[in-house]
Amino acid sequence: MAEYLLAIDQGTTSTRAIVFDDKGNAVGQSQKALPNYFPKDGWVEHDPETIWRDVVSVCRDALFHCNLEAGQIKGIGITNQRETSIVWERKTGKAIYPAIVWQDRRCAEFCQNLKSQGLEQSVQAKTGLLLDSYFSATKVRWILENVKGAREQAEKGELAFGTIDCFLLWRLTGGKVHATDATNASRTLLFNIHTQAWDKELLKIFDIPESMLPTVKNCSDNFGLSQKDLLGSEVPITGIAGDQQAATIGQACFKPGMIKSTYGTGAFIVLNTGEKAIQSTQRLLTTVAYRFNNKPTYALEGSIFVAGAVMQWLRDNIHMFKESKDSQALAESVPDTHGVYFIPAFTGLGAPYWEPNVRGAIMGLTRESNIAHITRAALESVCYQTKDLLSAMLEEGGVESAKLRVDGGMVANDWLCQFLADMLDIEVERPKIIETTALGAAYLAGLQVGIFKDLDDITKLWQKDKDFQSDMDSEKRNRLYQGWHKAVSCLLNPVP
Repeated sequence: MAEYLLAIDQGTTSTRAIVFDDKGNAVGQSQKALPNYFPKDGWVEHDPETIWRDVVSVCRDALFHCNLEAGQIKGIGITNQRETSIVWERKTGKAIYPAIVWQDRRCAEFCQNLKSQGLEQSVQAKTGLLLDSYFSATKVRWILENVKGAREQAEKGELAFGTIDCFLLWRLTGGKVHATDATNASRTLLFNIHTQAWDKELLKIFDIPESMLPTVKNCSDNFGLSQKDLLGSEVPITGIAGDQQAATIGQACFKPGMIKSTYGTGAFIVLNTGEKAIQSTQRLLTTVAYRFNNKPTYALEGSIFVAGAVMQWLRDNIHMFKESKDSQALAESVPDTHGVYFIPAFTGLGAPYWEPNVRGAIMGLTRESNIAHITRAALESVCYQTKDLLSAMLEEGGVESAKLRVDGGMVANDWLCQFLADMLDIEVERPKIIETTALGAAYLAGLQVGIFKDLDDITKLWQKDKDFQSDMDSEKRNRLYQGWHKAVSCLLNPVP
C-alpha cells in the first residue's frame, strides 16, 4: 500500500498543495494565483487572510483530485517564500498589517544607516547575511514603528512575528504552536547561525522584543497537528523549510560541493558547504541549508530578485505574449537579441551587487528591435545573473561539481536551459520533477514519520529528465557576458 504526504508550497505569486506518494510522485495537486500589491514604489505586500484561505482551499482540492481523505495523509510539509513577514495578535490570530514581501525595499534607508554605523560586519558574522531590507528583521521593526499601538502591544507580549510558514503553522494548529524551522529563522537577521539561537544583540539592534519570536525546530520535526475541521482529520505537521532550502532537499544536493538553482519568481543558487559556514567575501549569503537532529548543514546562496517575474511582467503588463511558455518560440525565432540587454531590476539588484535603489532597464534598443529580441533578452538576463553568482561562488571555493541542477517553472523552457549551459560552460541537469520545492517539503515530512529512512533514500529517488551541454565557443560567450556587464555598469553608474 502506498503512503502519502501533503506538501503546502506558499510562494510569492501562487499557493499550491501537492499530494506525493512514497516514491516522490505527485498524485494530486491544486494551485491558486496570489495577488501582489504595490502601494508605493519599491513596496510589495500580500493579504495574510487571502494566503490562509487559499492554503485551506488548495489542500482540500488536492486531496479531492486524488480521491484521498486527510486520514490517509501521514504528514504535512510546509515550504514558503522566505523573509516575507507577518505580525499578528496572539489573542485573535489576526495580522495587524499586510504581509511585507521579501522583495519589498521600504527599509533600504534604515539598512544604510546601520551600515554607516559600522554594524554590517558583526551582523554578517552572526547571521551570514548582509544588512539589506530583503530580510525579515527590518520589516518587523517597520511594522512596530508605523502601526499605531504596535510597539506597546509587542512590549506587553501580545504580538507574534513569523515568516509565512510560522503563520500557517499557527493557523493550522489553531494557535497552539508558534514555531519555525532553522532555515527560515536563518533569514531573519535575528538568528545566530553558529549558536543556532535567537541573538540578543541582534534583537537590540533592530529593537524587536524577544517575546514575539517563534521556537526554532529542525526541518523534520513534530510541529503539531492540523485542526480536524480544516481537512476532515487531524494530520501531523512534520516538515518545514524555506523554499530554496526545500528545493535543495528536493534536488538531493546533500554532498558538499553540490549546487542547485531554482527559477521561480526570483532565482536562487544554493551551494552545499557541509558542516562549514563559509563567510563570503563576494557578497553572497551564508545560510542554513537544512538542520536534522539539531545539527546544521550550511550553504552559500546567491539571490536574483527577478527571474520568472520578468516573464510575468512581459505577459501581463506589456502584453508581449499570452502565455509564458510562448517565450521559448519567440526566443528561438531570432538568432540573437540584436544587441538588446534587459536588466530586470524592478526591486533593485540582488547578489553580488546588492543595489536596492536601481530600477530595471532595457538597453541597446534600435529601430530593428522587436518583441522577440526583448523577450530573448529577458530570458538571457536570468542566465547572465546566474553566471554572476556562480562566478562569485567559484571565487569563494567549495564548488566541486561540474553540474548544476535546475528546477522551478522556468526550466520547462529548453531554450533557457541550453543558453544557461552555454553561458555557464557546465552541464545543466533538469530533474523529472521540476517542482522540487514542494517535493522537498514532502521529503522532510516523510523523514519524520519514517516513510524515508534517511537522506540516501531520498537521493535514490532523484531522476534526471534531461541534461544540457555547453555548445557555445568561448569567444562568443565572453563577448555576450562582457555586454551584460557593460549594461549593468551603465545602470549602476549613469552618466550625469
